[in-house]
Amino acid sequence: MFKRFYFVLALGAALACNAAPSKLTPVPGSANLEPTEQQSMVCKTVATFITKYNYKKVELNDSLSGVIYGRYIKSLDGGHNYLLASDIEDFDKYKSSLVDGVKNGNLNDVYYIFNVFQKRYIERIKYSIAQLDKTFDFTPKESFTYDRADLPWVANEAAMNVEWTKRVKYDMLNLALASKDIAKNKEKLKKRYEDLLLQNSKLNTNDVFQIFMDDFTESIDPHTNYFDPFHAAQFNVEMSRSLQGIGATLESKNEYISIQALVPGGPADKSHQIAAGDRILEVAQGKDGVFQDIVGWRIDNAIKLIRGTKGTLVRLKILPAGKTAADQPKIVEIVRDKIVLKDQLVKQEIKTYNTNGKTYKIGIINVPAFYADMSALQAGATNYNSTSRDMKLVLDTLKRAGVDGIVVDLRSNGGGLLSEAVSLTGLFIKTGPVVQVRDSRNEIDVDKDQDPSIAYTGPMAVLIDRFSASASEIFAGAIQDYGRGIIVGTQSYGKGTVQNQIDLDKIITPSIAEQLGITKKATSTGSENTFGQLNLTIAKFYRISGGSTQHKGVIPDVKFPSTIPMDKYGEGIDPSALPFDVIAKSDYVKVGDLAPVIPQLTKMHEQRLSSSLSFKAINESIADYSKKDKENSVTLNEAELKKQRDADEQKSLARENSLRTSFGHPALKKEMPSLKKRTLIRLS
Repeated sequence: MFKRFYFVLALGAALACNAAPSKLTPVPGSANLEPTEQQSMVCKTVATFITKYNYKKVELNDSLSGVIYGRYIKSLDGGHNYLLASDIEDFDKYKSSLVDGVKNGNLNDVYYIFNVFQKRYIERIKYSIAQLDKTFDFTPKESFTYDRADLPWVANEAAMNVEWTKRVKYDMLNLALASKDIAKNKEKLKKRYEDLLLQNSKLNTNDVFQIFMDDFTESIDPHTNYFDPFHAAQFNVEMSRSLQGIGATLESKNEYISIQALVPGGPADKSHQIAAGDRILEVAQGKDGVFQDIVGWRIDNAIKLIRGTKGTLVRLKILPAGKTAADQPKIVEIVRDKIVLKDQLVKQEIKTYNTNGKTYKIGIINVPAFYADMSALQAGATNYNSTSRDMKLVLDTLKRAGVDGIVVDLRSNGGGLLSEAVSLTGLFIKTGPVVQVRDSRNEIDVDKDQDPSIAYTGPMAVLIDRFSASASEIFAGAIQDYGRGIIVGTQSYGKGTVQNQIDLDKIITPSIAEQLGITKKATSTGSENTFGQLNLTIAKFYRISGGSTQHKGVIPDVKFPSTIPMDKYGEGIDPSALPFDVIAKSDYVKVGDLAPVIPQLTKMHEQRLSSSLSFKAINESIADYSKKDKENSVTLNEAELKKQRDADEQKSLARENSLRTSFGHPALKKEMPSLKKRTLIRLS
């Protein structure tokens, strides 16, 4: 049904005609970013599609405008840390008019709000830097409120200075607990604040547009989304698990675009001229292209130059790891190719367990997403990656290894292609319905597995958590409804809607683009189009037993404690989410009835929980998180904070050692250091 979902829309004159927008009010102290004509066109196009074709049938009115406004302000300053009460009072005049701007493509009010926010942000960071000249006293009994989301907006600049003086003091106190070198701590903090200003200076009009479009579309429903050209390319890489480029993972580090890792077998790896830690100084296209300096660039802009169509040449000016800026860089020529992200495909391992004197081999299959290389499929390729095809190969391997059962691990699998959820289910049943889909006309289509072959007939369990969503829920729900396997874990996310991916380059015609002075780009897997992509909610899916997974998700047969806060994540927490409902069940025949054994399994599981040190540690961690989550302030007294931190570390160490010794590992003498976070990492 939705595999051939086409839109027929006469946009022509409606999109080409632009009413003269109001003049954008300048904001001294900001970068005064402005919307473009292209963004205006995209905004009107998205608004038209949402009005006509979204499943929810939402009217773009004043009420919705208030919702969009609220989301936008929250996106910019959800913690109430930058904007003043007077700013909000000023912005309130746009509360009911933002939606008119959306329909007309007039984004000046949106950009004015952002520019005021940026001005306040810059003021706060510069104020913080100025505070570093002062002497800090960590002996008074005072506290800092780090979470102000539920507090009123700060009344004026003087009151905001009080809050930020405490914030800087808290940053300094954190460093003081690790080192008593005050001068170095101030230098380190100054560098941190200066980096924030530098990153802020790199924000551009596309960033503002993407933030606002997220808030606009998600005010309709959580899964109708607009992706600008870069994020559309990233989305399609995720769906295909492939791209066209040089095969290198990049990171932004100290103003350089650096090589974080190479994809084994990719063009960069095969060149033997690039290694992890190398820095890319300049990029040129083809044999004769002019080199473009990318030092200090945002990583997404650098990727636009480095990625490209298979078979094309890119030249990189590289400063090898260990070399200084004074050393001579080298030039590397690489022919781009198709890169398959093998580390993001279906993977398996075999674990051996001893129970009641018997040894069991269990195959653990990690399914990270429901993906398929659609460009390869459409090109007629006979060998391409997809979740179901890769799963079939893994199952063949596990059967040859003689496993006694399998666990399909769908934890943190946010979904993907509906067709792959159907195909994957088909590997475990003979034939029959897998999912029901109801469109905006209330017509119901049933997607079925029609292949009578079964890839695996042995015992199976499906492991889910709160971040298992969409296609994961279709698969888990079908396995549960058929009685084909046991579902274990926690209640899933509850995303029961279907989206259609609309390439806006196919909607905004060349003639309209020409009027804007825009030349459309040729695209390839992982490269960018011109106008971006709209993921539009067009239907809801239902289990073959009749119930929607919307809000409710899939309830496991055997429940685990959740390390993910159930009240903070999930479809049900978003006010724009569609409701749960039920339709008639499909005509299907269960392949097994596990209902009689589930009570016994649950009883055994609960007995094991009560005596398991690991589950005890998990439950304690959940309780600690819940307690900490209710806090919104911290002491600025050094002795008190150190005492609290020491107590927390001791408690954490004791819990860790209890867990380690239960598995036969030696106890730690001190808490293991946490992994250092890196900046944004992308593939090219």
